[in-house]
Amino acid sequence: MSWKVACIQFDITFGSPQENVKKVEKLIMETVQKYSPKIIVLPELWTTGYDLTRLDEIGDNNGDTTKKTLQMLAKKHNVHIVGGSVAKNTSKGTYNTMYTVNDEGDIVGEYSKLHLFQLMDEHLYLQPGKNDGLFQLDGETCAGVICYDIRFPEWIRTHTTGGAKVVFVVAEWPLPRLEHWRALLIARAIENQCYVVAANRVGKDPNNVFAGHSMIIDPWGEVLAEGLEDEAIVVSDIDLEKVEKVRKQIPIFEDRKPSYY
Repeated sequence: MSWKVACIQFDITFGSPQENVKKVEKLIMETVQKYSPKIIVLPELWTTGYDLTRLDEIGDNNGDTTKKTLQMLAKKHNVHIVGGSVAKNTSKGTYNTMYTVNDEGDIVGEYSKLHLFQLMDEHLYLQPGKNDGLFQLDGETCAGVICYDIRFPEWIRTHTTGGAKVVFVVAEWPLPRLEHWRALLIARAIENQCYVVAANRVGKDPNNVFAGHSMIIDPWGEVLAEGLEDEAIVVSDIDLEKVEKVRKQIPIFEDRKPSYY
């Protein structure tokens, strides 16, 4: 099975959910019209940006508005959407939550960020998730993780040993650590022999400048497509059969010794 995937990297307006939703609606329409992708991927916290101190005001109660928006867009454009992540407000606190919606408008995945990034004060305003990011699209197992998660190879390996052939990464990764972003994503693809499809934002907020460089990487670690530091649609075809071919050629999953780890 092959898919055309498109990562939308754009500048998120700080603390303005309505403005960001309108922008995403327009960008998804333009992406579908220009590229006809099977899957569209959005960046992390795309409705609010890192306006963490106001998430209790501007976050999405139980994710309801986000879910309805993504379901509407997926059905309207007949496209799967890996919906970046949004601030989901609940009675137990706020979570950084990714929703994945298939082209029929069904929510097939919900994952809240497990690893909170203390350097940007996430631990002060967000609760860590407790579930994995596995989901199914067109009968294929995929996974979604969020930004800081990629620094934890054991977390990514949990998903690929669970069957994931594609790992979708959504992020607001800062420009000063751009080379970490690139190296970590390529390493995760090589060591897990999977596709990595990573959507990062661009632009800046009051405290950070963001790196862009959304990437689509194959199971050998070859970069199939990469953005720069401005708004862009990063597009490539991915062939899921290649995952099995690479895993047979160098059988790391068969040769693992987990009882020693």
